[in-house]
Amino acid sequence: MVFGPEVLKIDPAREVERITSFVLDQVKAVYRRSGIVVGLSGGIDSAVMAELAVRAMGKEVVLGLVLPEKESNPLSRKYAQAHAEKLGIAWREIDITATVESVMSYSTRDEFISSLVTEYGPGCRYNITLPTDLLERDSFSFYLLQVELPDGTMQKKRLGFEAFRAITSFANIKIRARMIHLYAEAERSNLIVAGTTNRTEYLLGDFCKYGDGGTDIEAIAHLYKNQIYQLADFLGVLPEIITRSPSPDTFSLPVSDQEFFFRIPFEKLDHLLYAWEHKISVPETAHALGLGEDAVKRAFADFTTKSRATEHLRRMPCALLCEQ
Repeated sequence: MVFGPEVLKIDPAREVERITSFVLDQVKAVYRRSGIVVGLSGGIDSAVMAELAVRAMGKEVVLGLVLPEKESNPLSRKYAQAHAEKLGIAWREIDITATVESVMSYSTRDEFISSLVTEYGPGCRYNITLPTDLLERDSFSFYLLQVELPDGTMQKKRLGFEAFRAITSFANIKIRARMIHLYAEAERSNLIVAGTTNRTEYLLGDFCKYGDGGTDIEAIAHLYKNQIYQLADFLGVLPEIITRSPSPDTFSLPVSDQEFFFRIPFEKLDHLLYAWEHKISVPETAHALGLGEDAVKRAFADFTTKSRATEHLRRMPCALLCEQ
């Protein structure tokens, strides 16, 4: 296929058939389990995976878990529950606040943030962002801590790597806590845990090791985010989920995936990522997408950096084998 705007177009019906066949085989022939549990986040990836699970196995053997904690966006819970009810699957909500707190207290995290932004305290919310204008200009990839004070004003602090790592380590506890509860349910009920990582996230490392990256199957990891949206339309995912801005939902102040990680709008990201992955030249990519060559070069450089930095996430742990 010639590279261009149509390169990511799929046949949704054929793709659903492929994926549901794969899911059924994995559950019955490989794992020999009764069904599937899906963590419903209120986002598009988990909604699509739940739709596919139902089509593969039937709604009677698909379970949805809604796993909020005290800082989760209330919309996440609302949309997750609505989608489970639309599918007709059994679902349960488990508040994972206590699980998170048992590993590292929220107060410990808050003390660290207040050491960076002294105004941070009760009633404040926070997130972390990156510059989102990568295609428009050269800019350093520095992380910014944003604190919303109770009166709505914002305080910002540029983060060094150690501070960024400290804050995100707490966010990752939330992601791993979700997986603990998913596996507890899967083992109790003879189910497998279905992952919800898409190809865009997989290639660039936007997933948590032993969190959302630790699952039994990844049935949609071959599909770019653009293609997930195509499937969502075909499968009839709730419109409010389709139009919702993708978010990690791990900070108390909402932030989009573009602001936190990708730096490029989704309507341009996947075509650029496809070109980078398939080694399409910079001039050809720029011409096909109507972008300047400098913008394409910046995107390709960012993809290369992210892919190299997260290569370990896509590998099994290394082992030193005994000599024979």
